[in-house]
Amino acid sequence: MKSVEFPLNLPSLALTLRCLFTAYLLSIGLGFFIAGGQVLLTHGMADGKLGLSVDDVVYSYHGNRNNSLLQAKLNGSMQDKAPPQIRTQLIKWAQNDAPEAQWKNTISPLFTEYCTQCHGVMPGLPDFNYYAEAKKVAGVNKGASVNALTRVSHIHIFSIGFIFFFVGIIFSLAVGIPRYIKIICICLPFVALILDVLSWWLTKFHPNFAWLTIISGFSYCIVFIFMWCTSLYQMWISPKKKNYTSNEWLDTRHLS
Repeated sequence: MKSVEFPLNLPSLALTLRCLFTAYLLSIGLGFFIAGGQVLLTHGMADGKLGLSVDDVVYSYHGNRNNSLLQAKLNGSMQDKAPPQIRTQLIKWAQNDAPEAQWKNTISPLFTEYCTQCHGVMPGLPDFNYYAEAKKVAGVNKGASVNALTRVSHIHIFSIGFIFFFVGIIFSLAVGIPRYIKIICICLPFVALILDVLSWWLTKFHPNFAWLTIISGFSYCIVFIFMWCTSLYQMWISPKKKNYTSNEWLDTRHLS
């Protein structure tokens, strides 16, 4: 077995690389934390209660066929956008089949005051300056539209895929971890990410697949936290304990 002349592992990295990797991990960690908060405040409020549940996932993607999307949003993630009496008035309008006779003088001004700052400006959101768009969300809540799922799916896969790729590169330099565990930790987030996005589409058509969304999202969060903590620990704590001579990017089994 040939000796490795140039160790390449997290504890042995030069200070410049450790600082670079640490800055990246801290930034991504903060973003991951904020993203979790955003999920709790959007999808996590789909049932009107704080905290992510299976019902939240079902209402977000499959919908709640017992009420309208407008009602679900006003009682959930959009609850803070208008006072209770305004939300009640809009919900009653939706429950009465959104009559057009009330639109111009009664309902449209409420949308203009409380909603059109976003729903009338931001692409991809229903434009509440128009009755036809408001009528759609006042109908039966069928969850996320195909257009919305398509848009969010490709953004989700591209952006989070890049995050897992770079975190995986850094984690691949960790020492003292069996090769098979490293492979599982590096590959599992990508598998879970694909299952997560796939579960949105499946839940759209059948609510029982909401469990797959919960399991896949929980899985890649746990593995991400493990790789994140391990990488930071080995870059800043391990160097003080001993010298590591391994090259973690070199397959020593092929050396003789």
